[in-house]
Amino acid sequence: MATETDSSRRTQRSTTGGGTSATPTPRPKGAAADGPSHGKDTGGRGGGHLIGTYGLLVLTVLLFLIFSLALPDTFPTLDNISSILSNQSIPAMLALGAMIPIVTGKFDLSVGYGLGFAHVLAMQLIVNNGWPWPLACVVVIVGGGIIGVFNGLLVEFAKIDSFIATLGTGSVLYAFTGWITDGARIVPGPKGLPPAFTDLYDSKFLGLPVPAFYVLGLAVLLWLLLERLPLGRYLYVIGSNARAADLVGIPTRRYGIYAFAGSGIVVGCAGVLLAAQQQIGNPSVGMDYLLPAFVGALLGSTAIKPGRANAGGTVVAVAILAIGLAGIQQLGAEFWATNLFNGGTLLLAVGLAGYSARRRLRAGATASRTSLSQPPSSPDPTSEGESAPRPPSATAG
Repeated sequence: MATETDSSRRTQRSTTGGGTSATPTPRPKGAAADGPSHGKDTGGRGGGHLIGTYGLLVLTVLLFLIFSLALPDTFPTLDNISSILSNQSIPAMLALGAMIPIVTGKFDLSVGYGLGFAHVLAMQLIVNNGWPWPLACVVVIVGGGIIGVFNGLLVEFAKIDSFIATLGTGSVLYAFTGWITDGARIVPGPKGLPPAFTDLYDSKFLGLPVPAFYVLGLAVLLWLLLERLPLGRYLYVIGSNARAADLVGIPTRRYGIYAFAGSGIVVGCAGVLLAAQQQIGNPSVGMDYLLPAFVGALLGSTAIKPGRANAGGTVVAVAILAIGLAGIQQLGAEFWATNLFNGGTLLLAVGLAGYSARRRLRAGATASRTSLSQPPSSPDPTSEGESAPRPPSATAG
């Protein structure tokens, strides 16, 4: 009897107006995610993202305008722009080379020593050994790649920290540089270097120095490799979490060696360009480029793709460094101002890079907590087919 009573009551409720209140009204999908407060947060994050992405680029333009107003007769001229592009081409190439291992979370401190060794080796082969300059350039670039592979083997298989391994390799390269030159400069004979070799640095294209186009081409190539090909995605995954990369089947050791090899090849190219610029072999010139290279690579990780090293951000960082150095030098700064500027900018770059990385991690953690805290949406009875009962009003009549 109790069962019959309960059944009759349920039937009565389904045939009266109370059935409408008893049946839960399905909530529209995505209603919880479209609230007013969420919209405000999204706008804030969007504005912060734009500032983080393009803020350094805007600062570069503003800095150029400031120096142009302060030095209207010398700074905003074509000659000055050409000089900046030419003088900063080698630091830019070295910064792009140092950026590649940074993508994987490693550092190559041998880039400065490698640059000095590469340009001295090129001068030795061309001047003292009488090699054709194209063959000498190929040997130097391939040698840079071999040095990079050696660095990768030390880091990935010998498990030596990248700071220690590359610093040791750099010291060995500096010793080789001194052995080749015997501590003296390599000076060409009366005929000088082949004009085709020096034209690698001295020539112009479209009214601008050719080295600027080398930097542009290298930046585009690295952008394609890192942003559009699986190689770059693997390198970024390794830099983000090497253990997770191992678990998903990425050969982290192999790709780590690839990163150091790429850095070595770029350093070899920069060494050839430095030899064409200096036109002498100076055994101590490479170390002057180490600090600007890392300033550009680390500061570049705060722009375009904030929180990770990238080619576009590195080019922007080198541009702001070049404009700043040229401006303070034309304003009559002392000789020590260059080192002060580079050192202070390096500290700022490291701080901003760390802040960007922490901000990115916090944003990811917040998104994860938000997705976990949201209750699953109620099933829509009209979209479930026969698995869900239809409301009484749908069957009335």
